[in-house]
Amino acid sequence: MKIIKLPDEWETLPGSPELAEGTVHLWLASLKQPTAYLQSLQRLLSPDEVQKAERFYFEKDKNAYIAGRGMLRKLLAAFLNTAPEQITFRYNPYGKPMLANPANIDFNLSHSHELAFYAVSRGSVIGVDIEHIRPVNEFWEVARSYFSKNEIAMLETVAEARQLEAFYNCWTRKEAYIKAKGEGLSMPLHQFDVTLIPGEPARLLQTRGDEGEARRWHLESFTPQAGYVAAVAHILI
Repeated sequence: MKIIKLPDEWETLPGSPELAEGTVHLWLASLKQPTAYLQSLQRLLSPDEVQKAERFYFEKDKNAYIAGRGMLRKLLAAFLNTAPEQITFRYNPYGKPMLANPANIDFNLSHSHELAFYAVSRGSVIGVDIEHIRPVNEFWEVARSYFSKNEIAMLETVAEARQLEAFYNCWTRKEAYIKAKGEGLSMPLHQFDVTLIPGEPARLLQTRGDEGEARRWHLESFTPQAGYVAAVAHILI
């Protein structure tokens, strides 16, 4: 599994848009796009997406939303062989977006700072997260609020110089998993453990209440660009 970087102002999807059963395609794109291209992306959005864009207070946040959502439509359109503006979405009770007519295709997206991260799959349920690595205020308080006791114990073994890296390893892997599950924060974060030690493979270690759950899921971690960390969680259906 590899990440393909989309060029600025892209029109045609690089590579083959064919999506074999059980495969996951990953894409990375800049949210900072030229004005003319942003305008073309905005024309692809649905009325409710345009309304949401207009509610952003800061122009940079509005433009990032338009870029991220417009490019998502272009990506999905390439796989569905349809026009981007013809795609319709629905949302589960926890807000996870999905295609109204899924055609056995699942997708997920995440964005942080200046990058958007997309995953598209046929025959798998997927979740992704990307984070721009930056200092965390009240580091240990945040970690103890969102990580399990086992994860905190692992984090405490990491050398201080690499604890921030380990923190974001844990954060992105947990976020990718709960996004794939589609249950939002109704799923208690302390009820499952992921690996986080730098250099160790990404893995779902255990989920309390279902001993077989961890064996069914696949977790993968990436450094898509300097200063960022990303994770993908997926399971065959």
